[in-house]
Amino acid sequence: MKKLFILLGIIILVLGVAFWGFKTWTKSHSPQTTTTFKTDDLEIKVSYSQPQKKGREIFGGLVPYGKVWRTGANEATTITFEPDVVVAGKPLASGTYTLWTIPDPNQWTIIFNKETGQWGTNYDEKQDVLRVSVPTATLPSTTENFTITINSQSTGADIHLIWDRTDIVVPIKPQ
Repeated sequence: MKKLFILLGIIILVLGVAFWGFKTWTKSHSPQTTTTFKTDDLEIKVSYSQPQKKGREIFGGLVPYGKVWRTGANEATTITFEPDVVVAGKPLASGTYTLWTIPDPNQWTIIFNKETGQWGTNYDEKQDVLRVSVPTATLPSTTENFTITINSQSTGADIHLIWDRTDIVVPIKPQ
């Protein structure tokens, strides 16, 4: 019986070290970053990992059209709003959500999901809180790292999802 406990302990230790090594290795290729925005009326925080283009075809290739994408790499991207907001004309309660997208050539579906803390491949559509559609824009030059920026607007902010030659603008206003 004692040998069984020792063997189980060794197995758990090896699995723990392997998991830690895998997370460290993936984050070295797609570093974690946070983007924040704050005014008197609005706070936004986005935590995500930045995959790189590395000469690959991104949208319609690595990231297929018409399928849910984790919107970054590694763990699911999280986004926090304070107070309640209006996203592309639709209301969303303040709080933290995971951010998912469905890319298409001319428009993207932006998804806010109430499940948080999961790896970026564990998407549960039943947990969706809001879906909005926004048009795509083509950039004049290539952006190597997937980047999320937030720009101030007179009535709120625009969240930009930028990668390769694609720019997706998601308008946000305080409610």
